[in-house]
Amino acid sequence: MKIAILKERRPGEARVAATPEVVKKYVGLGLEVAVESGAGAAASLTDEAYEAAGATLAKDARAALSGAGLALKVQRPTAEEAKAFDKGCLLLALVDPYRAGADLKALADAGVTAFAMEFMPRITRAQSMDVLSSQANLAGYKAVIDAAAEFGRAFPLMMTAAGKVNPAQVLVMGAGVAGLQAIATARRLGAVVHATDVRPAAKEQVESLGGKFVAVEDEEFKQAETAGGYAKEMSDAYKKKQAELIAETIKKMDVVVTTALIPGRPAPKLISAEMVKSMKPGSVIVDLAVETGGNCELSEPDKIAVRHGVKIIGHRNLPARLATDTSQLYATNLFNLVALLWDKGEKKLAVDWDDEIVKSTVVTRDGDIVHPNLEQAKAELAKGGAAAPAAKPAGKAAASTKPAAKKAPAKKATAKKTAAKKAPAKKTAAKQGAAPKPSEAKAGESQATEPKASESQEAEKNGK
Repeated sequence: MKIAILKERRPGEARVAATPEVVKKYVGLGLEVAVESGAGAAASLTDEAYEAAGATLAKDARAALSGAGLALKVQRPTAEEAKAFDKGCLLLALVDPYRAGADLKALADAGVTAFAMEFMPRITRAQSMDVLSSQANLAGYKAVIDAAAEFGRAFPLMMTAAGKVNPAQVLVMGAGVAGLQAIATARRLGAVVHATDVRPAAKEQVESLGGKFVAVEDEEFKQAETAGGYAKEMSDAYKKKQAELIAETIKKMDVVVTTALIPGRPAPKLISAEMVKSMKPGSVIVDLAVETGGNCELSEPDKIAVRHGVKIIGHRNLPARLATDTSQLYATNLFNLVALLWDKGEKKLAVDWDDEIVKSTVVTRDGDIVHPNLEQAKAELAKGGAAAPAAKPAGKAAASTKPAAKKAPAKKATAKKTAAKKAPAKKTAAKQGAAPKPSEAKAGESQATEPKASESQEAEKNGK
């Protein structure tokens, strides 16, 4: 069977869905690999490297897709690109289904079976396919590096003959994958780090990395996490108390990194214009949620806005700013899913449509939009309108941006037990310097990424 690796065409996307190293693995499975010429160029991966790995170069997407039973992309194809797919082709990509609109319908109309990698369930055997965590991990790192580059002072405490340089004060809002990696990176640079999240479990994770946890820890806070690890919607009274605490904290900060995302909904506003005004001149804010409206009221997509003397960094798609590394991780995530769908003995696709991973990620099949979380979007498209955000994620703030698939009660209980068993391992990883992985929760992630308890990839997102 032929597998097509396609070039990304959306502005600002530098990643690629397969690296030469991973192409070798596909060839080892018995797949014929066609790589669109120039697919890896933005990630510093040459056509020659793909050929050396056993791939055949295709002059364009149509040539790569001709006869392909599998296709890999980073971001979903446009409606126009979807026309080049053969009917029945399986597509693995970041579909961004809640905002896909007509693109999603075009995939269904083309007969493409699309797997949305964002919908990967949070179960143990799916961890190696968790693209949100792998991407959020590096996004959290890059957010701090970008902040340090724009901050006009040093991060660590320095004692010199000419006097003392005080350490930077950093606040990370959202202790999910991206947030935890941001905490770990800021600490490595020598900053004093503070962090906030609405999930009680996040406190231990933050403190294990050397951060100071900031939250109103009342009775409501202690009950703020669902069995699945997501943050519950908080009362207006709690939100007011927490906002007041954050407002006072932000006044003292030099750098603030926000990572809160909610699947299918605009990013929650965590930093108001008044809060920005209260910050010290020269301070920096990095908004990882700018693509979905931003966590800061004054952030602007693809700009470094300066307001009241504060720099507000609004880079979209941070993972693409580290394309070589994020491509390698993303490509490995995809390979692990393809391996699940592939019969190594027969060397052919053998998809188990009842498998939890498959059921959770397939969004289009047999000419229809089939995912239960997309019923509202499907209805809107049927009326001829743009797809509207599904209502199901409402009330769950997901930081890593990863919506959990619907699970039966029994499975929920199992997932909970699994998460509990993993806690000790996560603690150990944190002590070794890796960012702790949020226990079964994707708190604080940007689409982009953050470390899983030990490596952690949406409030969970309410912290993102």
